[in-house]
Amino acid sequence: MLKRVFMAPDPGRTRLRFAARAVLGIALAVALCGLAGHSLTGTVTGGLAALLALFTVTDATVRGQAVTTALLPAVGLPVLTAAAELHDHPVARDLTFLAVVGAGVYARRWGPRGHSLGVFAFMTFFVAQFLHATTDQLPQLYAAVLLSVLAAAAVRFGLWCYERRLPPPAVPAPPGGTGLARVTTRQAVQATAGAGFALVVGQLVSGQRWYWAVGATWWIFVNTTSRGETLVRGFRRLLGTVIGIGLGLLVAMPVHGDPAVTAALAAVCVFGIFYTAALSYTWMMLWVTLLAGLLYGLLGVLGPDLLALRLAETGVGALGAALAVILVLPVTTHSITDAWIRRALRCVHACAVETARRLAGAADADPAPRVAELEQLLARVRLSVAPLVHPLNPMLGRKRRARHVLDLLDDCAREIRGLVAVAADPEASHDTRLATACRRVEAAVEALTEGRDIAIHTDGLPDGEPALAHLHGLERALTELARPLRTPSGSPLVGA
Repeated sequence: MLKRVFMAPDPGRTRLRFAARAVLGIALAVALCGLAGHSLTGTVTGGLAALLALFTVTDATVRGQAVTTALLPAVGLPVLTAAAELHDHPVARDLTFLAVVGAGVYARRWGPRGHSLGVFAFMTFFVAQFLHATTDQLPQLYAAVLLSVLAAAAVRFGLWCYERRLPPPAVPAPPGGTGLARVTTRQAVQATAGAGFALVVGQLVSGQRWYWAVGATWWIFVNTTSRGETLVRGFRRLLGTVIGIGLGLLVAMPVHGDPAVTAALAAVCVFGIFYTAALSYTWMMLWVTLLAGLLYGLLGVLGPDLLALRLAETGVGALGAALAVILVLPVTTHSITDAWIRRALRCVHACAVETARRLAGAADADPAPRVAELEQLLARVRLSVAPLVHPLNPMLGRKRRARHVLDLLDDCAREIRGLVAVAADPEASHDTRLATACRRVEAAVEALTEGRDIAIHTDGLPDGEPALAHLHGLERALTELARPLRTPSGSPLVGA
């Protein structure tokens, strides 16, 4: 895990810039709240609002990101008002919180913007519980949220908008469906049920910090689709919390809430959250837990008992999420994995089609965007297969088969990248042998997805011809994929 975090490639230093910009934006927001004379409660609210604005907004284009950022207060401020108004009405507060959970998850069907607004709405209600916000504090909290989102936007879209120089990422849409067959609908029901369990049991554990359990359930559902993904994410959250609590005892408690030292350590935590988020949920939760400990130190309530309580509430939230995905409208790991693998194979087919057109001399043929889409789809396949290849998975046969499928899909991607690179060479155009071989790859993908036998062609592979070598390697990988994808099993990957 350490090697994965510190040695993982960072093309274009994107993660480094993402994390550094977050520290700058949040520091500016906190500084402006301080200069505006806001209390500690207002400043913390502003800092968390800036963090969310910089972390959760993931639209494909800069313009889309700006629109979503501008909409955050429109969603967050009404939720903040409701949370403060219901502060002294526990039953109404709890029911409203659960409604926010369900609506926030349901909003994911509208893509990255719906996801971002749902997260911001939930976290606004959560922060109100964290800070015990009341109606008399609302004007200051409104100002802090607006000022901090504006500061984050100024840094993200004005001072350091590195995304303007990058091509828009290819973001594959999640598996669809209608009604209760739709994943977002099922997840909304699951999240609400899991949060309800966490809320009730969390209040039995602690009448003051019960919202930690609800928060744990919520974040375990973020960026997951299937039952297996959710269970693995719950385990990783619990592990990250345990490590973070250990660091809290060693780092946060000796600080005793000292403002300068806490601010410096909080900046390190923010950097860690943003830098490791794409690599390891365990590491991200480590930094989140340490940051929470530092904030509680500022509020003067940090102690070993509080850290132990956080672990207990996190366990309750993880249990709530696990029970929900197992018992309530379960979305199986294999149904989601099958959908993503089929889409990845169809993208391989599309790459071959575009490459064949490019080799035939079509001026408008460009397989490069298809390659970028394939990389995104393979990332989703790896995420969906993660429960099957997890070290704690006791089903060794299925684990080996899933790893074999991942290796072969990676082989396909490698051959496609090589083929596209060769096709980009003007001298490779109009080569009928390559176009014919591309059509064979198309036929192989069609046969694989339709359950027919694949005929591999090994003849006519001249020495020193890299394009044909890539195509031959791609055919071989597709042929080998047929066996693990069609092996009869109680838990099939595709079509078994």
